[in-house]
Amino acid sequence: MAWMPSSPQYGVRSGKRTGKTGFTLVELSVCLAVLTMLVAVGLPSFQRFRVRQQATATMHLLTSHFASARMAAIVQGVPVVVCPSAGNGRCRQDSNWSDHWLAFRDPDGNRQPDEEIDIYRNDAAPSDPKIRIVSSNGRRFLRYQSSGLSYGTNLTVRICHDGVVAGSVVVNSTGRARTVRGDMSTPC
Repeated sequence: MAWMPSSPQYGVRSGKRTGKTGFTLVELSVCLAVLTMLVAVGLPSFQRFRVRQQATATMHLLTSHFASARMAAIVQGVPVVVCPSAGNGRCRQDSNWSDHWLAFRDPDGNRQPDEEIDIYRNDAAPSDPKIRIVSSNGRRFLRYQSSGLSYGTNLTVRICHDGVVAGSVVVNSTGRARTVRGDMSTPC
């Protein structure tokens, strides 16, 4: 018969562990301290990552909204307007894009939908109370001509998070939309 240790952890004949196993209080305290340090270091980085991802998602959503309105203007052969809305099917008179975005056919040029059938899209903006979406001063809406062009000055729609610019979407006079990542230090 082979020699077996006679400590209380092992049975004399079976060779199996019979004592209690687990972590000591010191081991648990060390693990908890390491976990706390990792969370303290990683949490701010994760929050910045989440804010950037929200801004990027909002920029892509706006860009796709502008692109589909431009395509509708070209395909249908009539001007299409994209504007901020309060969700009531009418364009807002300010530059706040944080509630809804409305795209509609505008053959008469009055920059408001005349009938419900003229409305092409009426989408809600992302609903985060810390995100605010505003357009450049003097340019409350975007009007695509039947050629797909957007005459006038560039439209810049800024995505702001806690008062700083997290990103923006710029539409030039040819109707092309591009995204610009914010530096998270410019005030909105």
